[in-house]
Amino acid sequence: MTIIRSLIVMMCMTGVSALAFAQSAPPPPRITPSEAKKRAGDTVTVCGKVVDTKVSKYGLAGRGKPVNFDLDQPEPNPVFYFVTFGDGGPEEAIAAYRGKSVCVTGKITVQAGVPYIMADDRSHIKPQAEGK
Repeated sequence: MTIIRSLIVMMCMTGVSALAFAQSAPPPPRITPSEAKKRAGDTVTVCGKVVDTKVSKYGLAGRGKPVNFDLDQPEPNPVFYFVTFGDGGPEEAIAAYRGKSVCVTGKITVQAGVPYIMADDRSHIKPQAEGK
């Protein structure tokens, strides 16, 4: 009976210690659009001002047409962009972010030498108050 009690106590202590050592992950680091190229493959938060938008001519089934939002520098020499979809079409997404300062969180991918974040979930895009 003592062995069973000891095992039960050990199991309980193991469970409690796991909870004690569990920590929430720190928030991703915040970077500027020009720093994004050096962080390919990392999950970060990129903050900048939306200066240009481009709607793809092809859409994805069930999602519609993706919209590219250039931050800080427009084409032909963008430094960073993020891609998302409008809930009510591309116009809705454009109206939500055009000309605003935003922070977008996600994994940085590089295509044609330009870093970007695919923000399928719009909760990863946060408009910022002017001056931040």
